[in-house]
Order: sequence, then C-alpha cells, then structure tokens
Amino acid sequence: MTLATGIFASGFKTTPWWWDAAEPPRRDSVLPDHAGVAVVGGGYAGLSAALTLRRLGHDVAVLDAERIGWGASSRNGGMVSGGLKVASGALEKAHGADKARAIAAAAAASFPFIEETIAREAIDCDYVRCGRFVPAWTRKHYDALSAKADFIAEVTGLPTRMLPRDRQREALGSDHYHGGMLADASGSLHPGKYARGLADAADRAGARLVDGVRVGGIRQDGAGFRLTTDRGQMRADAVLVATNGYSRDAHGNAALPWLARRMIPVGSYIIATEELPAETIDRLFPGRRMISDTKRVLNYFRPSPYGNRILWGGRASFGPAAPDTAAPVLHGFMTAVFPELKEARITHAWTGNVAFTFDFLPHIGVQDGIHYAAGCQGSGVAMATWLGHRAALKIAGAENEPFALDGLSFPAPPLYNGNPNWFLPIVGGWYRLRDHIDRVAA
Repeated sequence: MTLATGIFASGFKTTPWWWDAAEPPRRDSVLPDHAGVAVVGGGYAGLSAALTLRRLGHDVAVLDAERIGWGASSRNGGMVSGGLKVASGALEKAHGADKARAIAAAAAASFPFIEETIAREAIDCDYVRCGRFVPAWTRKHYDALSAKADFIAEVTGLPTRMLPRDRQREALGSDHYHGGMLADASGSLHPGKYARGLADAADRAGARLVDGVRVGGIRQDGAGFRLTTDRGQMRADAVLVATNGYSRDAHGNAALPWLARRMIPVGSYIIATEELPAETIDRLFPGRRMISDTKRVLNYFRPSPYGNRILWGGRASFGPAAPDTAAPVLHGFMTAVFPELKEARITHAWTGNVAFTFDFLPHIGVQDGIHYAAGCQGSGVAMATWLGHRAALKIAGAENEPFALDGLSFPAPPLYNGNPNWFLPIVGGWYRLRDHIDRVAA
C-alpha cells in the first residue's frame, strides 16, 4: 500500500459527504410547454429566485441539467459569510468611496437574508451562527486584514476584531498562521440539507422543478423567449440564467454564452476525515468556527455539523483532477496546519465548480432581455441565495430600492470563451509561488 492510498479509509467515496444525509433526489418531472418565468439553474440562486417569484404570484419553472441542487449547492463547505470577500479597500479604488460603500453594504445584506430565509421556511439544515476566523498567512497579511476589518465594520456594520498571533489558539488550535481576523456575522450549515430545504420550499410554493434538462440556447420569440433543450423546446415570458460555475458544459455549450464569457469556473476540492474524538475537534476548533485563510491558493476548513470529523477544502489542482487524486494534496495541506492529524484517514473526497468574475464582484443584470445572477467568488451560500432573490424582485418589478450589484459593468477579456483550462494552471502556479515567497520572506 502506498502512502497516498494509505490515507483512505475503508469504504472511501468520491461523492460529497453531505450526500450521505441529503443527496439531491431525482424528480419525475416533465418539461412544460410554457412558463411565466424560466429559471435556468437549480442551485441556491435559481431556487431562491423561484421561491420569491412564487410568493409574488408568478408562474415559475426551474430547469437543471442534472438534479436540482446537484452542483455546488450540495458540494460546498457550508460556510455562511456576510460578503466578507466583497468588502475591501480595493473596492474604493475601483468604484470610488460612495459606490464602494453601497456595493459592500449590498453584499453584507446577504447574511441577514439567508438567516431570515432559513427561519421563515423552517429549513432544517443544521444552521448555527458560529463566526469565522480568517488566519493570516504572513504578518503582512495580518496587517492587511486589520485594515480590511476596519472597513468592514465601518461600511457594513458587521462586527469584526483582530486576534494577534500570541492569542491565535483562542480561535484555532495551530501555530501555523500569524494571527487573524474574527468575524462574528458568519455561520455554518449543512449545504445538502439547505439545498433540499430550499427546493422543498420552492416546490411547496408552487414552482415546477425540472431535473435532467440541459438548455442549449435562448432566443427571443415575439414578446417572450424560446428555450432549446435536449428534451425539446419551451416558451417563457421571462428568463433568468443562474448557472454560475456551471455556465458552460464540457462541450463548450452555454445557455447564455455572453454570461459564460464573463465567468471563470474553478474546481474546488474537499475531503472529509473519519470520525474523530470530540476533544480533538474542540482543541483544533475552539468555538467551532469556520476557517478560511489568506493564501492566494487558500484553504478553508471546519468541523462537521455534528462535531465529529473535519472537512477540509482548497484548490488542490488548477486543472481537472479526480477527487481521489486531489485528496492526498488536501491531506497534506491539512496536516501542515494540524500535524496531529497525520494518521487521520479520509472517508470522502469530492469536487465542484465555483465561479469567479474578472472584477471579483457578484452581478445581477439583463443582457438581450435575459436576466442573470452569478459570480459569488467561492462564497455563494448566502450570496447566491440573495442574488436569486434580488433578480426575482427585478423580474417581477417589485424592487423598492436600488441594488448596488445590479447593472455593474461586467468585464470579459478579448477572445475568452468561458474555458479557463489553458491559463488556470499558469495562474495557479504563479499564485502558489507568490504564497511561497511571502512565507519565506515572513
């Protein structure tokens, strides 16, 4: 047995650990001939939009190429943030002080909205407002976090505080980092249960949820639209595309090519350890907080909702890689932070796509009459839910205030077609080198 294979537990799976409790169900659904609003993409954004539209009395059909909730919505780390990635000093340089503050506040509103959604719809998804710790890879990263913490607190009202290195073990049972930032307005949930609960809420409200239908094109048809799918055609009065990290299929096809050219789909990889003693979890995760570090090639990790294993995610590869190939890389990242876990075996390893934009901002808007919501930068649990809701209000004409993430300039570089595989390994290699240089310099 090699070292790599020795880290796998008996019965090792390459499906999400979340699916053991909440695998997305298959639905015996029929493609309708017509819908008032066709929502392309059955993840958090699409389901949230459908729920809001139904509450406002609109006929809705949600279409997904796989199963409803099959993509990142049931594969992510289950970390619920309040727009922490959006709020930064760099935002002011790009958009000016007033617009930056409006954008940061709009992103921060995603956190109370998801908490309200979970409570209103009585979604049983192991949600806890536990807070987040963002450990600094270097001392310079700590200083940058400190400046960012002030901006977040001032602009969004979300409480943050800094924890210096000599107090780091109050939040993380490791000396691997240089202190970090504590963000109280963050939570954790079981993403598979949340996806299922959001789908059930949309279903109860009267939305039609259609599995296994891939939309290959959308064109205007009179006052509405005609969608071409692999199961025939359907008409809709309005269309929302909410495909995010799955905006382009393996053959290069996209429901909305304009959107795909503005998305950078990146594979994120996660492992789950075997069950560990409660005292180990408490020692490594004081307060049971969510953790995501400041490396360019970041790590994000957490205790499971039941507090009996560790889930560790990161960019194990910047090209396509099988989960069992990526797993030893993540195991190495994990044991660098927690050396005592060298003997901990892996029961599950899986992957899913997240989506970045070239301006690192989420977006909603309209292109050629087609609505879109996308670009959560790997922090989509709250943000995608919020974007879907806001896009639905826009479609329904029910907005009662401007939304700062609506209609922003949405950049796309020349000649990019939505396939980043030719440049991601280059960029990823450069990021890894920069992380190494920063660490050596520190």
